Amino acid sequence: MLDVLYQALLAPFIDFGFMRRALVGCLALSSSATPVGVFLMLRRMSLTGDAVAHAILPGAALGYMVAGLSLGAMTLGGLMAGWIVALLAGGLARITVLKEDANLAVFYLLSLALGVLLVSTQNRNIDLLHLLFGSVLALNNEALVLLAAIATLTLILLAVFLRPLILECLDPGFLKRHSRLGTLTHLVFLALVVLNLVAGFQALGTLMAVGIMILPATAARFWARQLDQLLVVAVGLAVLGSWSGLLLSWHWDLPTGPAIILMLGCLHLISLFLGRDGLLKRWIHPAKHLTS
Repeated sequence: MLDVLYQALLAPFIDFGFMRRALVGCLALSSSATPVGVFLMLRRMSLTGDAVAHAILPGAALGYMVAGLSLGAMTLGGLMAGWIVALLAGGLARITVLKEDANLAVFYLLSLALGVLLVSTQNRNIDLLHLLFGSVLALNNEALVLLAAIATLTLILLAVFLRPLILECLDPGFLKRHSRLGTLTHLVFLALVVLNLVAGFQALGTLMAVGIMILPATAARFWARQLDQLLVVAVGLAVLGSWSGLLLSWHWDLPTGPAIILMLGCLHLISLFLGRDGLLKRWIHPAKHLTS
């Protein structure tokens, strides 16, 4: 029995280096992208992450066209494209009648169209598509260093801007009126969103990187009510989903990125029904839920 469990749950990571690198990369993403996703959820900006993820595509494609499969070029291109879209959307929201979500929708659609156009013009687009739409099993040491650096920077900036971020979640207008940190906090947060989505596309692709950011955060909301608990539970769920997704991909020969996102989705559904604030509790104790 123990040997069966070992072969099913641990052997792929112990016996194969590429599985270990994939797991380490997912752990780095879980520790950085998921906390950012928690704040996206609390600020009701979950779809912003999806929009910015699509906006990264043309920058990564341009990096590939200039330097081929260069980690640095594709990362720099993705960062520039994502930050340009985020800054344009935020800046135009302050000087036009359109809100930030409408501006994001406009620029994300234009970026996505441009990215698809650039990708389709490449004769050698097979490897590029693997990078853009998921290649977690192909992570090398250089990519792991990049993911670790982004995770470290993200955690440091979240710690520094924790109080302003919480205030902005509760009342953005109050922070803007009573502190000069309002605009800076918003820009730093958007930069972290872009940075972690660029990190995510190295492993999960631009179209699925937002999954490890949002799905654990929304699932954790059914288990925790305080911010510190929410962050811990979200990271734990991200790690569990990544580990189980890698195993699902290994044992059933499935695409790894989609397998990870599907397992995170399964954890969300389990949380939806069985969580502390899930549907099962509502059905069993409706009156108690209304008074809690």
